[in-house]
Amino acid sequence: MAVAARARSSPLLRALAGTRPPPPRPRSIHEGPDTIDELLDRHLSKKSPTPSPALDDDAAEALARRRLTSSRREALGLYRDILRATRLFEWPDERGVPWRDTLRANARREFEEARGERDPEVVARLLIGGRDAVEQALERVADASRRMVQAEEAKRRGGA
Repeated sequence: MAVAARARSSPLLRALAGTRPPPPRPRSIHEGPDTIDELLDRHLSKKSPTPSPALDDDAAEALARRRLTSSRREALGLYRDILRATRLFEWPDERGVPWRDTLRANARREFEEARGERDPEVVARLLIGGRDAVEQALERVADASRRMVQAEEAKRRGGA
């Protein structure tokens, strides 16, 4: 019975039988999605409630490991970027502890808390949120640095 169902869903057999579905209408590049749900459906991977019958246990495990490895690689890259970015935060907080150390400890804690997360959508959201936070922090540091340089130049021009 499962073989018959797979045969009906096979593109080759559908083409031979002449029951090929009509191709989707091509979208213009300027035609955006009608709804947020449509956008998410198009760009997020779908969770299948049951594993595909075509995959045996070894193949399913290998697929899961590949996805995990990809997420793991992205997470490690983000963690390294955070460590690099924290080098810029040398000044101490009100307790006298350098912000660099505080930020690194917080990043480590958050990564440890999310270590067991297996849902790919949650992992993707965490990675995107982390990247955004690092970019925003670096932009703020760059803006503050620019303002300090401009203030220093204004002092030199005014005092010279």
